[in-house]
Amino acid sequence: MNGKEVKEKEEDKGEASGNADYDRAELPDLLRIYYSRLFPYDKYYDWLEYGDRDTFSHREFSFTLEDDVYVRYQSFESRQALEDSVRKTRPYKIDVGAIFSVRPSMRSRVQQASFKALRKELVFDIDMTDYDDIRTCCQGANICGKCWKFMTIAIRILDRALREDFGFLHLLWVYSGRRGVHCWVCDEEAIQLSQPARCAIVEYLTLVQGGEHQTRKVRLRTPLHPSISSAIKIARRYFEDLVEEQGFLDDAERWGKMLALVPETKRKMLQQEWEGRPRESGRDRWRRLWTEVQDVTKNEIMLQWCYPRLDANVTKGINHLLKSPLCVHPKTGTIPLVSRIEPNSHTPFLPSLLPLFPSYLPSLPLSLFSSTPLSSCRQDMCSYQHSGIWTHLILLQSPLSSSCVQSWIS
Repeated sequence: MNGKEVKEKEEDKGEASGNADYDRAELPDLLRIYYSRLFPYDKYYDWLEYGDRDTFSHREFSFTLEDDVYVRYQSFESRQALEDSVRKTRPYKIDVGAIFSVRPSMRSRVQQASFKALRKELVFDIDMTDYDDIRTCCQGANICGKCWKFMTIAIRILDRALREDFGFLHLLWVYSGRRGVHCWVCDEEAIQLSQPARCAIVEYLTLVQGGEHQTRKVRLRTPLHPSISSAIKIARRYFEDLVEEQGFLDDAERWGKMLALVPETKRKMLQQEWEGRPRESGRDRWRRLWTEVQDVTKNEIMLQWCYPRLDANVTKGINHLLKSPLCVHPKTGTIPLVSRIEPNSHTPFLPSLLPLFPSYLPSLPLSLFSSTPLSSCRQDMCSYQHSGIWTHLILLQSPLSSSCVQSWIS
């Protein structure tokens, strides 16, 4: 078990899911309904097959079953084989891995040296807990609309870099179901990347460096790299609101972190001013700081608070597993399958707006809960298109029909 998994288990003790209707004891029955009636096996298969049956059959899946039973190296020859296994085992969690030289389920039949991870989507993981040293509204696995703004900024910065700096086209942003986001880059060029190339990309996209005891975590050089200049423009659009909502400059304890990055003479001057005006707003204090320090200091502050904090190991390793889109999160009851995030949308994505098990089940037609073949439920499926849940479940029928991942449409 790695350090991140240990931390997750510690946070699970006493953690509320944020879903008052969700009782984890009911999860087996809820998963039976979901995997037998709602999971979009066809579209899921179309994505992971990429038009090549061998690509799908050589793909690794891992299932986490009841009581944390972890089963790796699952592979399936067809969509039907995947569906049969998922409906039978009802996994609490599904992880997707690499495409191997040999079908993972048959790895014991070949020499170990012949079993190699060859390809996988280029993936990124941003976890809200990596912002615990700066966010003030929540800690650990807890999130809210205020601290989700860190994710919004990170998504926009990373999405722009992947598209404009690297030329990738087919990106899918998905809420993890709990406290962060995943990005799947599905371009053929991305899938074929070697491990050294993935390491180079994540190093290019890493700016915030240093542990919790390091004061200055961003050091800029002039002239600024165009990618960093673009990130600064995005961060600046949100930063004043962040300062106000998070209370970064509300009192001496909080403003101390930011003033520690300011040259000493300016730091003492601003500190004296703010102590003499205790009712001054954080927004006004930021504007005052803005007029007093050089551009490089302002930019380092904004990037240290806003630049994406990536889990580099997730991106570097071709063999690294990542939680699959479209599966229910067992700890929160959230359904990430409907959480496709459009980075440039004018409507902000908020995890609190996602449907939760089992709060929306009364909106579904009764035939979905019976043993009636799904083909007989089509009329009922249409009848609830006008209900509130349809805006979410429409992605169950066509979850991948977005221009952001063109290969999923074919």
